[in-house]
Amino acid sequence: MNLPNKLTIARMVMIPIIILVYLFPYTACGIQPAHLLIGSVDLSIINIIVLILYVLAAITDAIDGHIARSRNMITTFGKFADPIADKLLTTSMFLLFVSRGIIPVVPVIIMVARDTIVDGCRMVAATNGKVVAAGMMGKLKTVLQMVTVALVLLDNLPFELIGLPMSDILLWMAALVSMISGIQYFNMTKEDIMESK
Repeated sequence: MNLPNKLTIARMVMIPIIILVYLFPYTACGIQPAHLLIGSVDLSIINIIVLILYVLAAITDAIDGHIARSRNMITTFGKFADPIADKLLTTSMFLLFVSRGIIPVVPVIIMVARDTIVDGCRMVAATNGKVVAAGMMGKLKTVLQMVTVALVLLDNLPFELIGLPMSDILLWMAALVSMISGIQYFNMTKEDIMESK
């Protein structure tokens, strides 16, 4: 259980904390969270706290990968747990937004379906001793998802001040890139998937 793996576990532990902070029934418990009025945007302090927690979790992702590669501390557990922690974090945020009616469900379904298909492709490839590395589109998808989550938590600030729905645009871009990268993964592993023994 080296440092990168501990950071991965810390990221997974932060997920239920983020969910609790976001969904806690503050009003029912007599708590009135503070709000910041920025232009015409009424931003809850809860969103800011969740954003800080989310950014900290995302930073651990970058740090644990860098440490693991630079110090030759890559482990089987890390290969297994790191991508799961990433997907759990991002998917949990999108599901929270859907539960509040903040974003549409269709792009989230597309992204979850893509992740499920890619995991299946990787599993089949692994049975044949192949490792399918993350491609450029997969990395772009992750960046788009992370920026989208941040913008949704910020109620689309600063773009809301000029009437540009950037969080919606990036959400659908993330869904499109997810679909494209899913197709790429399938094409890279279709020989393994379609083979008959």
